[in-house]
Amino acid sequence: QVRLVESGGGLVQAGGSLRLSCAASGVIYNANSMGWYRQAPGKQRELVARIISGGGSNYADSVKGRFTISRDNTKNTVYLQMNSLKPEDTAVYYCNAQGLNTNYTIFSSWGQGTQVTVSS
Repeated sequence: QVRLVESGGGLVQAGGSLRLSCAASGVIYNANSMGWYRQAPGKQRELVARIISGGGSNYADSVKGRFTISRDNTKNTVYLQMNSLKPEDTAVYYCNAQGLNTNYTIFSSWGQGTQVTVSS
């Protein structure tokens, strides 16, 4: 079992910043890909940003230049620094991790979600 624990959500005014963290624990051999998704009310869950263990990353066009994803491989932790937040960034943010567990089977796990609310 791989467990993801998220933290850092909250309420912020437009133009403000928040930093999300997600720590993976359990029978992990390699969490090759870690990322953040978000889901706003009435909308589908969408990719925000993803980073692989080698450091390569990709972002949704809507957050490029404002959000930065990073990771600490030694802690199996991924971060999302969110700057210049807009009301349209309001959503529940979910962490996702994919990789191999210690018996070399593939896993894909989700966190419980953390609410980010940006007021105008």
